Amino acid sequence: MDKAKGFVDNITGLFEQLDGYSLDEKVDAINAIRQSLKQYSPFKDEPVDCVVWVKNKDVEANDYNPNSVAPPEMELLRLSIKNDGYTQPIVTWKDDDRIEVIDGFHRNRVGKECDDIQQRIHGYLPIVVVNDKQTDKKNRIASTIRHNRARGKHKVEAMSDIVLELKNRNWKNSRICKELGMEEDEVLRLCQITGLEDLFKDEEFSKSWDIADSYEDDEFEDIDDHIDLKEKEDNGFRTTNTSDENRIFHTYDKWECYKAGFYATKVDGLKKDECEQKFADFFKGDGVFDAALEKVTAEWVNSCEHYLTNTSMNRIAWLGQAAVCYCTGIPNKYSAGWFLLDEKTQNNANGIALKHLNKWLVNHDMPEIELNEALSHGRQVNIY
Repeated sequence: MDKAKGFVDNITGLFEQLDGYSLDEKVDAINAIRQSLKQYSPFKDEPVDCVVWVKNKDVEANDYNPNSVAPPEMELLRLSIKNDGYTQPIVTWKDDDRIEVIDGFHRNRVGKECDDIQQRIHGYLPIVVVNDKQTDKKNRIASTIRHNRARGKHKVEAMSDIVLELKNRNWKNSRICKELGMEEDEVLRLCQITGLEDLFKDEEFSKSWDIADSYEDDEFEDIDDHIDLKEKEDNGFRTTNTSDENRIFHTYDKWECYKAGFYATKVDGLKKDECEQKFADFFKGDGVFDAALEKVTAEWVNSCEHYLTNTSMNRIAWLGQAAVCYCTGIPNKYSAGWFLLDEKTQNNANGIALKHLNKWLVNHDMPEIELNEALSHGRQVNIY
């Protein structure tokens, strides 16, 4: 204890020089001191050992967070930070000058959107930076979900999107279980939510049997789109997002996208990386995407009704994947090719998709919407 006191006494005079610094200079100096001290800390491998303050404009939200806070809880968070201060830093990863949120999406929002708090902390935010090994996107996604699940907060629909993305990035179900803290049946259930091609894609989790070995075709009742009033009242349309009176359903055998191979699991003669590259190249052609969506929205009548009236899904993503499939035959399984595009190309494609979505909605007596309404649950997700 005496050694510690003597050490602090020796450097107090140096710290007093900070009083002559401007706010930004003082923050930069204190951050540098903390980062230098970390090198000598026995806890230097723990992110929380070094909390630094950065300008809020430099902190970006991620585009995959499956956590959601209802308005009352959001207000409670604001009051907590207002009265108690920031008791937890925002967990981030850093790449050059880019700082992206891994955990603390709503703490980030409060610090940016609440004027009184923003003024109190001088337009800065407290952050910690995760270990260098977490810089790959799939690892950052896993880190975000681990934080959310540890608190018991995540959306099922958003989680299914993320499981699909990780599977498209070649993560086996066993690794998803290990990294995200899930059980086998939970991953399987989330795969069922994402779409037909991922239902029993991995043999390791397939608990199904070949029904062709057990039943004859004539033992199954044909399925059609007709539902009478009594049946509608009885089962309440036991399907996702059934509360919307504008929602239109068609069985999968009526989907033009299904017949075109939208849910195929491979493309003959092409490897995975070749398919993803073709997916990406499609959006680089001048006017190609625009023209393709004209045809998709005109010719894929049932598919558009089924998907574009579903407000709980990412309709921008579906339009992008549908256009690729329509023109190239590349199924949505290879939509990870989206991440091969630069941000400008992605934003341009999202704008084109929104234009055609609104055109389709207006033609079907529905109001136009903003981009955040067309994306899944208002999250900042793109065409993938």
